[in-house]
Amino acid sequence: MNYLDKLESQSVYILREAYANFKNLAMLWSIGKDSTVLLWLSRKAFFGHVPFPLVHIDTAYKIPEMIQYRDRLALEWKLNMVYGQNEEALRQKQTFPDGNLDRIACCKTLKTEALRNTLSGAWTRYRLDHKLKKYQPDTNKEPYTGVIVGVRADEEGSRSKERYFSPRDKRNDWNVGDQPPELWNQFKTDFAPGTHIRVHPLLDWTELDIWEYIERENIPVTPLYFDRGKGERYRSLGCWPCTFPVKSTAANVREIIEELRTGKFANIAERSGRAQDAEDGGGLETLRRDGYM
Repeated sequence: MNYLDKLESQSVYILREAYANFKNLAMLWSIGKDSTVLLWLSRKAFFGHVPFPLVHIDTAYKIPEMIQYRDRLALEWKLNMVYGQNEEALRQKQTFPDGNLDRIACCKTLKTEALRNTLSGAWTRYRLDHKLKKYQPDTNKEPYTGVIVGVRADEEGSRSKERYFSPRDKRNDWNVGDQPPELWNQFKTDFAPGTHIRVHPLLDWTELDIWEYIERENIPVTPLYFDRGKGERYRSLGCWPCTFPVKSTAANVREIIEELRTGKFANIAERSGRAQDAEDGGGLETLRRDGYM
């Protein structure tokens, strides 16, 4: 068994443990490479079927190609696709692009608040109707009491403090100092009633691991990750007003792998193109304590 096989096996184990131990699970799908690998692993873990809804928080400012990719794959793979949105903030133009909030406040409004209220069922959720090929208001208001997330410890400082099974309170707030020990593959899965659970099957994967696995498995990812003749590509994806490409001529998965192996980005944070990280002191802990992905 090679290294990628071991990572795959561990992630599949975590996914099955989560499904066996927690009710009303959902999986967050950001449309990025990590959560798409997580989606692929879920299909492997459950023999081609994903037994929980895929939830996307749509800020209305995602790069259009991301949404097109999401819906194409959701229809092709017959995914139980759901999205949530802070419709009131968008109506009131309480956003950074409208000039009424800074980037951090905008993230809290369009992502954290939208996530919290989408998971709880307090706000309207929209589910993909595969027959009509469009989204309709979801009649199911039942809260998702746990979510599976494509977080990697090496991606950003606050993520390195996570556990495979990470408890949150009822409002999804994260007490960084109150994380269960996880030693020798012994995981805590019994939590007090009302605890919201985040599950992180990719915690020990690296950026290079992700791309090598994408190559091995031939996983479809959005072309935004590749140079299309301008000498730049996206290394991390988010909202278009706050996400910037990196200088790179890597035009396919193999070239990205070779680029990473050279150490070109060894001293450059993977999320360096995400402007909200810089405004949060170079990390995301302030946002993530409040429930940010």
